[in-house]
Amino acid sequence: MSGVWVFRNGVVRLVENPTSGAAAAASGKRKALLHTPSGEVVASYASLERKLAALGWERYYAAGGGGDGGMLQYHKRTSVDLISLPKDFAHFGSVHMYDIVIKNRDAFRVIDA
Repeated sequence: MSGVWVFRNGVVRLVENPTSGAAAAASGKRKALLHTPSGEVVASYASLERKLAALGWERYYAAGGGGDGGMLQYHKRTSVDLISLPKDFAHFGSVHMYDIVIKNRDAFRVIDA
């Protein structure tokens, strides 16, 4: 049995065999990260980093400079939250987008592209 648990209107249910990422891309159901204050869709890490910096997020570098596992990481001094993103923007997916939205509720939204 495979699928995804979906929480909607206070009810959790299992959706069997949801559309895969490749099928979603082929059907045009790709997701995009929207910066709500500017109405701009984030199209690069440079753009995202500027927006995160304005919200107080700083690039996090692991002690010793290594061991990052191919990830970009951001942290806030006022929080224990950490945002981890793949170094290659081509691998920036909806899971990463939702992670940013959860940690910055008033600044970002995930939309259908």
